[in-house]
Amino acid sequence: MEEYFESKNKYCSNNNNENQIDYDKKKELIELNNLGHCYQYGIGKKKDLFKSFEYYLKSAKGGNIDAQNNLGYCYQNGIGIIKDEKKAFEWYFKSANEGNIHAQYNLGICYQNGIGIKKDDKESFEWYFKSAEGGYSLAQNILGDYYQNIEKDLEKSIYWYEKSAENGNKLSQYKLDSQYELGYCYENGIGVDTNLIKAFKLYTIASEKGQTAAQSALGTLYKNGKYIKLDLAKAIYWYNKAAENGCKIAQYNLAYYYKHGISVKRDDVKSFEYFKKSAKQGHLEAQFELGYCYDKGLGTEVDKTKAFELYKITAERGHNIGQSNLGILYQSGVGTEIDPEKAVYWHNNAAENGVIAAQYNLGVCYYNGFGVEKNEKKAFEYYEMASDKGFLNAQFELGNCYYLGIGIEINKDKSFELYKIAAERGLNVAKSKIGYLYENGEGTEKDLVQAIYWYRKAAENGCELALHNL
Repeated sequence: MEEYFESKNKYCSNNNNENQIDYDKKKELIELNNLGHCYQYGIGKKKDLFKSFEYYLKSAKGGNIDAQNNLGYCYQNGIGIIKDEKKAFEWYFKSANEGNIHAQYNLGICYQNGIGIKKDDKESFEWYFKSAEGGYSLAQNILGDYYQNIEKDLEKSIYWYEKSAENGNKLSQYKLDSQYELGYCYENGIGVDTNLIKAFKLYTIASEKGQTAAQSALGTLYKNGKYIKLDLAKAIYWYNKAAENGCKIAQYNLAYYYKHGISVKRDDVKSFEYFKKSAKQGHLEAQFELGYCYDKGLGTEVDKTKAFELYKITAERGHNIGQSNLGILYQSGVGTEIDPEKAVYWHNNAAENGVIAAQYNLGVCYYNGFGVEKNEKKAFEYYEMASDKGFLNAQFELGNCYYLGIGIEINKDKSFELYKIAAERGLNVAKSKIGYLYENGEGTEKDLVQAIYWYRKAAENGCELALHNL
């Protein structure tokens, strides 16, 4: 009996010793991994990437899965060792198979991008999925993107975005991204019923944590005042926050507010500066507006060359008014050399997309044979097109067409109507012309009182011909 208990005690003692040894070994491996981390980032130690790698290697070889993942990272990025993507993959694989969610995520990246292994989207997805199921918010965010953009399964997309948002304590930045994505889904009815209240709440949470896109979106909700009380002051506050963080949309919106004095004092200089910041990031409307600032000297000195450069960028990117303005500069030779063919080319592009000024300028080109063969009928058609949409100069030129028979039979009555419209809208040359028609009874009954009235109107604004006729 004593021998029996003696043997049992020996067994228990030996087992406890083994457990202690195992615990001490694991503790040592954790400490080695932590030392690697300290040397890698210079935390309490002088930064030394070679030592960092050595400690990770010792810990990883001992079986520490965090160190194995860290070692893979070192091999992938050449930290303390020559870059070796194949070895990076091998260490990620070891760690991932033992359940390390970060290594599983990194393995997903390897398979997705062919890092150390042949590209394999199916394997990539499976490892991202394992990492996401383990609670890694970055992998969850990736799955949200995948289901939204690839599989078009928006319910699953939202599910993973929500999971990622819930795990904000692990990776707060990815939580914010996911909350913004989820808010965007609710705002636009993507995969769910549109719910601006939920969108507002999600944008607010993300905005208060510094998520730039959410700050800009929140500003827009306050600006539009749909389901949320209209509050331009708060809109500007959040646009400012987003603009400070480099959001080109918010920068553009602030520029627009300062340009038009919306809830802020009009300030062309501030408007110009925000347009400039946004334009540098490729915002199309901002690039156009910046060109316009240089063209007209708003918030800066006039610089027609810079205006030309920016109009050209926007025109080539499909901005209709940019195309029209570029055509004008080629037509006038301002900021660049006169080029009739290019002027007509850009006027055509803009006119086809409904830009009234371009339609008018095409009429001018056809009338004068500038960049195209002279064609009075086409000139008339383009003048009429622009006139019907209320373009002032086109209304006057169409009046000339009817008066002189340019591309259409002479019709003095129509001519009078169009001159009168243009005159009443303030076009000085039209005032003088309508005075002449009243004086001579063309297109209307002769009326010297009206003739004198319109001549005086034109003369007051510097029309020498009207002054002479008076």
